[in-house]
Amino acid sequence: PATYSAPVNPAALPLGDGHTSTTPRVGYVDSCITSFNGQGANGIGPWINTATGTWNSTTKMHSAGSVQWPNASYAVTVQGSTRLIVGNDLPVNHPTGVFPIQSSDPAYQYDRNPNKITPQSIRWTLPLDPSPAAAPSCLGLGPIGILSDGVVLFNALDAKGRDGGAREVFDNWDEHPNSSGMLHHHTPPGFMVTADTGSSTLIGYALDGYGIYLERDPSGNLLTNEDLDACHGRTSPVMWNGTLQSVYHYDVTLEYPYTLGCYHGTPIALHLGGPPPA
Repeated sequence: PATYSAPVNPAALPLGDGHTSTTPRVGYVDSCITSFNGQGANGIGPWINTATGTWNSTTKMHSAGSVQWPNASYAVTVQGSTRLIVGNDLPVNHPTGVFPIQSSDPAYQYDRNPNKITPQSIRWTLPLDPSPAAAPSCLGLGPIGILSDGVVLFNALDAKGRDGGAREVFDNWDEHPNSSGMLHHHTPPGFMVTADTGSSTLIGYALDGYGIYLERDPSGNLLTNEDLDACHGRTSPVMWNGTLQSVYHYDVTLEYPYTLGCYHGTPIALHLGGPPPA
């Protein structure tokens, strides 16, 4: 039988600042970028305890607003041995907050995100049954995958190389736009985590084609870094391509790096470019 580590405390999550690496390491982001000079949150929120090096996800502030996007689109289809993902990076099942963050918003004192959400053009062809690369590879800036709400996924780092999940203020659906207007998640959205109670649920795809899952232990707790490998994944039985299979996949966690630590497979070329994180 599988063994599982003890669940983490969402009110005292380890702060991921400084946990970047140039090689795969459990609990780290294997980052293609080693020098960070971008913009990020301008203040330290009260949910961050610098003395203990922890942050409280249950009290973290969210930016205000509820903006609807009736033109949002997201579709996943199978074409032979590939999976085609087409969308415009607008959420298909929820609104967003107001961006830029308004000066009247209490979140403004901690994060003055000046960016506006703009539709993107997404057309990704991923392998239907991905295979491991000869060696894991680093995560670049910009998209590393996409989630089932149609919004792209970035890695856990902000533009200053810090723990973006802890440092930056997101809207109520745990997203925000970068300087190119690309809406994105850095962490698994809270509404997906709380709505799901299954043992394993597919919630997205990484750029190498592997699935991103909410996977739980027999007690209903999300897995932790200790349960996963350096790329933040493992091989276990999940529903994949319509059948129960024991396949490799990534798992989301409450703790940094949240989704991916590196690529287990070979990502499509998009990871070499794309917009900067924010």
